[in-house]
Amino acid sequence: MQNINRHLITADQHIRAALSRLNELASDAILFLVDKERHLIGSLTDGDIRRGIIKGLETSSPITEFAQLKPTFFRKNQYTIEEVIAARKLNLKIIPIVDEHDRLISIVNFRHTRSYLPLDAIIMAGGRGSRLRPLTDTTPKPLLKVGDKPIIEHNLDWLRHFGIDDFWISVRYLGEQLEAFFGDGSQKNVSIQYLWEDEPLGTIGAVSKIEQFKHDYVLVTNSDILTNLDFEDFFLFFLEKEADLAIATIPYNVNIPYAVLETNNEDHILSFREKPTYTYYSNGGIYLMKREVLERIPKNAFFDTTDLMQELISGGSKVVSYPVRQYWLDIGKPEDFEKAQADIKHLDLNL
Repeated sequence: MQNINRHLITADQHIRAALSRLNELASDAILFLVDKERHLIGSLTDGDIRRGIIKGLETSSPITEFAQLKPTFFRKNQYTIEEVIAARKLNLKIIPIVDEHDRLISIVNFRHTRSYLPLDAIIMAGGRGSRLRPLTDTTPKPLLKVGDKPIIEHNLDWLRHFGIDDFWISVRYLGEQLEAFFGDGSQKNVSIQYLWEDEPLGTIGAVSKIEQFKHDYVLVTNSDILTNLDFEDFFLFFLEKEADLAIATIPYNVNIPYAVLETNNEDHILSFREKPTYTYYSNGGIYLMKREVLERIPKNAFFDTTDLMQELISGGSKVVSYPVRQYWLDIGKPEDFEKAQADIKHLDLNL
């Protein structure tokens, strides 16, 4: 999301002021008319002013006579991905975001943001990072730099690129450094809240501390993953499959250098495959789920994501695999960290 102040204008201002502001905005030239409480009234572009003058309006005429008084908008926490896609198809570049009282609180600029996903994002960042010692003796692993910024900042910025602006970060080891680094998220025009683990709570146990989510869908990701995953495609896949939980999985091909024989209990050969390749899928540490799924996590108890997965599968819930076809790297070992330093130079993550 972006700072909206430069796009705001009150209805009592002169049309010449609007023209000057639109000129400054250049390719982002759209203004949103608001009252003193920032209630959205309308939108205004160069084209609106031009059409108004053609109709006979004067530069002294009220701005409201030039404006579009029924602009397209998204209501925070009450929109769908289908509405987002529809707006993009109409070639609408900048969409205002209003709260439940119609106050303008943000904008989505599709020139800089690929989507506006209706998700809460939880970044798990409480681990010790022992395998990367001594680097993690004084710095939490998520704050180790890959290229010019920390691993976790790459993650958060990439999620912001898909319009996610409600974040939770679980912290424990040296967590005060993470909290100091991001603060409340306002410098990145997002909201960040922190989940402090007094005792280790496993790979997803800290999520039980969240009292109220903003959205019906939740994304959970490890903080030490470097990826350019298409999160909109992941979300659309999740919805299409009508899943309760979707797991981003990493395909691994195993090449067998010999013919593989299939036999029965009497050692009769039924078939064979010459030098086959088998594909297996590993857990990629990124999950999408319905909000109610997280109610299964016990309060303040050690609980791993694999425990949640097993409970859902055993209970008949729909758990699906989303094979990752983009770049993905788990930065767990020193050699992974070195690889990340080389790979980041070729990834389009510097937003």
